[in-house]
Amino acid sequence: MAAPAQSPGTSRRALVAGSVGNFIEWYEFGVYGYFATVIAARFFTPEGGGEVEALVRTYASFALAFFFRPAGAALFGRLGDRIGRRPVLILVISLMTGATTLIGVLPTYAEIGALAPLLLTFLRVLQGLSAGGEFGGAVSVMTEFAPPGRRGLYGSWQSFTVALGLLGGAGAAALPATLLGTEALHSWGWRLPFLLALPLGSGALWLRLRLDETPAFRAEGEAVRPPPRAVAAAIALGAARVMGWAAAGYTFLVVLPSYLQSSLDASFRQALVATVLANLGFAATIVPAGWLSDRVGRRPVMLAGALLVTVLALPLLNLLQDAHMPAAVKGAAVCGAGAVVGLMAGPGPAMLAEMFPTTVRYTGLGLSYALSNAVFSGCAGLIVTETTERTGNLDVPAYYAAATCAVSALALLPSRTARTRKPV
Repeated sequence: MAAPAQSPGTSRRALVAGSVGNFIEWYEFGVYGYFATVIAARFFTPEGGGEVEALVRTYASFALAFFFRPAGAALFGRLGDRIGRRPVLILVISLMTGATTLIGVLPTYAEIGALAPLLLTFLRVLQGLSAGGEFGGAVSVMTEFAPPGRRGLYGSWQSFTVALGLLGGAGAAALPATLLGTEALHSWGWRLPFLLALPLGSGALWLRLRLDETPAFRAEGEAVRPPPRAVAAAIALGAARVMGWAAAGYTFLVVLPSYLQSSLDASFRQALVATVLANLGFAATIVPAGWLSDRVGRRPVMLAGALLVTVLALPLLNLLQDAHMPAAVKGAAVCGAGAVVGLMAGPGPAMLAEMFPTTVRYTGLGLSYALSNAVFSGCAGLIVTETTERTGNLDVPAYYAAATCAVSALALLPSRTARTRKPV
């Protein structure tokens, strides 16, 4: 990853331009998750359909978008490794903004029948493709522009803007839910957060148009690419290392509102408050964890987060299920859950970037992240909702988060990636 030194101003501009697309991406994904029950009623509930059935279909559409993320990571990653990070990041933010805005004006099932969920799913596919191309390019830009010894800190801003995006989505969902009545919210109020993506995305596009190409990509030239088998092995290992981050993050930060409503009879507003607290805890630890990983290594920080989720997921969920537990204690618990996930999310981007040389970095780290998220984030809502409904076991979310983090902990054990070492 060696490249000519950059001025502090250039590095900071690259950091902002690289992270702003992640904010838009996760703002949108957060809004979709927070409005899952509303979207289920508007798009996936034909006459006679049940609420749980509609919610499962909503999460199936949610998962489908995630399964297109690896395709986007492969397509845009290959372009980004050949023609540069800048032009591809401009393309993906434009695609993401357009698809998100169109969801806000989409006719519902009551207006156009079965075409409504099909169009919604198509737009989700476009979002999945663009989101798949976003991560690899954004992390490449942040880490390749990072000053020496600060890749963990710079890379952590990718995860931090994820938290900001989820918080922004929660705030955008909570505002109409608070100011509008239930009828107005279900009729047209849910559209407002999606339409807000247009000005947000336009601002992100302007920043990326002013972005320079990364020094590492310019310096690499026509360097020899590593063997495909070695790249594939690194992608598989990278996906295993971040699967716990992906699964626990989505379980605690996005799926939680619908779980609290459908399984624990919480109100929409109570569920949103819990989610905001979880995301606040998540945001609070990400950048410090990235900073710490520059000093003690990526592995110990990420391993601590994975092991803590493995041990604490079930006690946390049991606490939320206790009707006699004070609200303040429950709030502190969900905030702590988010904070533990932040220990994995902070060093994660830099850890993935250091696993691949410049010639395949956009593709390699993008596919590692996208594959893990496609399986373990995109399916989180579907798995939790369907399994809980079929078994009646309210502990399913805890088992899911703990099992995936246990696998990540095992994958992290042989890691040699530490502090600011060269790519492996």
